[in-house]
Amino acid sequence: MEAMTLREILQATGGTLLGTLVDLDTPVGSVDTDSRAMTEGALFVPLVGERFDGHAYIGKSLENGAVGTLTDHELADYRPDKFYVLVPDTMLALGDLAAYYRSKFDVKIIAVTGSVGKTTCKDMTAAVLSQKFRTLKTDGNFNNNIGVPKTLFRLSREHQVAVVEMGMNHVGEIDYLTRIARPDAAIITNIGDAHIENLGSRENTLMAKAEVFHGMKEKGLAILNGDDPLLRSLDGKLNQSILWYGQNDGNDYQCKGLDENFSDHMVMETVTPHGTWQQIIPGIGRYMIYPTLAAAAVGQWLGMTQEEIAEGVLHFVNSKMRMDTVRCGDGVTVLNDTYNANPQSMRAALEVLSKFDGDYKVAVLGDMLELGDLGPALHESVGKFVVSCGIDCLVAVGTLAENIYNAAQAGGKVECYYRPTKEEAKAVLDQVIRSLLGSYLNLNAFSGQWYLFFVVCGYVLLVMLLAAVCNELRKLTIGRIEPWLTGIIAAFLSG
Repeated sequence: MEAMTLREILQATGGTLLGTLVDLDTPVGSVDTDSRAMTEGALFVPLVGERFDGHAYIGKSLENGAVGTLTDHELADYRPDKFYVLVPDTMLALGDLAAYYRSKFDVKIIAVTGSVGKTTCKDMTAAVLSQKFRTLKTDGNFNNNIGVPKTLFRLSREHQVAVVEMGMNHVGEIDYLTRIARPDAAIITNIGDAHIENLGSRENTLMAKAEVFHGMKEKGLAILNGDDPLLRSLDGKLNQSILWYGQNDGNDYQCKGLDENFSDHMVMETVTPHGTWQQIIPGIGRYMIYPTLAAAAVGQWLGMTQEEIAEGVLHFVNSKMRMDTVRCGDGVTVLNDTYNANPQSMRAALEVLSKFDGDYKVAVLGDMLELGDLGPALHESVGKFVVSCGIDCLVAVGTLAENIYNAAQAGGKVECYYRPTKEEAKAVLDQVIRSLLGSYLNLNAFSGQWYLFFVVCGYVLLVMLLAAVCNELRKLTIGRIEPWLTGIIAAFLSG
């Protein structure tokens, strides 16, 4: 973060100065909401939640180096070497301050939202743009009313582009975030069932996601998944121009000729309004097509070449707990997609698992939350998908996950286990893995023993053969037989 002054903080928040420190040129080098993470010269923003009140830590934050703090009420005493800014709501003040700070920079902001795949799309877009531009991106999933301001506070004069992820679970949240970030372009990945308990319907989810355009600049760009029927309904309803991406015909950015016959990557033909090229995608699963095409659309919009885009895709690395592939040895590979779950993301993970090389595939699936009355039916649909994609074993854990178990069990093709708690499920999973590893190790031990036996037998036979040859050579009386020949053989046998 580049330094701001106390004067700027008062201007951005509309706050009132408390205490005795009145030097408006006092510099602030960072903004943080965690009293434990204070650095020298920071501003502390005490947030108030259902179970905590950051105001209790104002004193600690000042001791840890903060030069000042926001507060929503007057305090009992004030340190003379620190400043205090009174605001009606510290959370809203954090957003106001982030919006002011963002306005100081001439940087392209790319917003990314959607029900599924936001983080993957954010990571892919940033990987592509980094090939040409100095790019900032959201860390992990810092995509809410705290995470987005924190991302914007990381902007500096060196940045040319920022890729900012925006999440939500209620109407109005993205409206708030987009007015802070004021994006130049926005990607919507899809409209799914995530948070449908709070939103009521997928149509309401569409309206909530489309709030991303409320704060967009007048000549902004919408980059939308053209394979999503609900997103297609926005055609002709936005003030921004639209680029469509997807697998189906009619998209501006389209995948052709997808080759999935590889263990760790895919190859597709990327068709765009500005040319076509063969793209290697460092991952498996058809879901990877969409962030790749969206990133290509952003890249070409910003003037990148095909070569730059293709190279950027190759540098893509997924965030933690999102399709992480961990090879544990002994023939065991773990696919970790445990950060969050909804029906669409769970089916995508199962599809990827089904394509992995391996003799036995185990899926461990838990509850998907915030699905409301649709929860049981949506969990049942996942169970049916488990059967259809050729998974060998299912371990379902949680209350709602029993519906996954029941549907998979009814399919009659999958070894199924259900346990209501994580502790019970862990015991079952441990048993399954031990059984599999035991069979694997026993087989290999058996094979190794026989391999060693044949090697030893072969060596013994070779020694016997050479000994017989040497003995016959010694019996020969032909003078032309060179004595050094037997010497060499004897040396070999003794060595």
